Amino acid sequence: MEWIADPSIWAGLVTLIVIELVLGIDNLVFIAILAEKLPPGQRDRARITGLILAMVMRLLLLASISWLVTLTKPLFSVQALSFSARDLIMLFGGFFLLFKATMELNERLEGKDSANPTQRKGAKFWAVVAQIVVLDAIFSLDSVITAVGMVDHLAVMMAAVIVAISLMLLASKSLTRFVNNHPTIVILCLSFLLMIGFSLVAEGFGFHIPKGYLYAAIGFSVMIEALNQLAIFNRRRFSFR
Repeated sequence: MEWIADPSIWAGLVTLIVIELVLGIDNLVFIAILAEKLPPGQRDRARITGLILAMVMRLLLLASISWLVTLTKPLFSVQALSFSARDLIMLFGGFFLLFKATMELNERLEGKDSANPTQRKGAKFWAVVAQIVVLDAIFSLDSVITAVGMVDHLAVMMAAVIVAISLMLLASKSLTRFVNNHPTIVILCLSFLLMIGFSLVAEGFGFHIPKGYLYAAIGFSVMIEALNQLAIFNRRRFSFR
């Protein structure tokens, strides 16, 4: 237990919490968009269920680190490309994310989500939760592999995951409400998910895209959308004068 007094351990814990939060943002956005399909009374339950399942999955993966390491060993090769279990999971997750984001974009661009008011009522709670679980599994794998590469102590990794998910639970309701009240934000978030889906597919094929490029593109897009929202707010304010 002497590692508790080690400042480097605490620095690693804080760094890992921040990284877990950053890696969890795309997961949180996807949960917010899926929860919107449910009746208002079920959205909070789906959101909380999805995040708790994400935490459980990450803790279970951390507890089986020895098995997790074997996922990076090549299973088979196709010409010059070698595929491990992690690569296959990334490919599946990437294509799933591309499919879901494309379908969601199509609904919103065609106006189907508002044209048919019964559509949202038709969304089944456990069907939405099942989709959340699939994406949780993909994002959890990436998150846990990052944690294993950064910190040596299992207790520190688990503490970082628990703190990060708890913070996301606190922020998720506000994020969900904000996303639901701003249709252009939903389109922007779905575009991010498409970009993340492409990066997962590329990573599955062995082409690593530095995360910094993705975050820079996302940050620039968020800045442009913030200016757009400010312009809309100012137009509305001056129109009432």
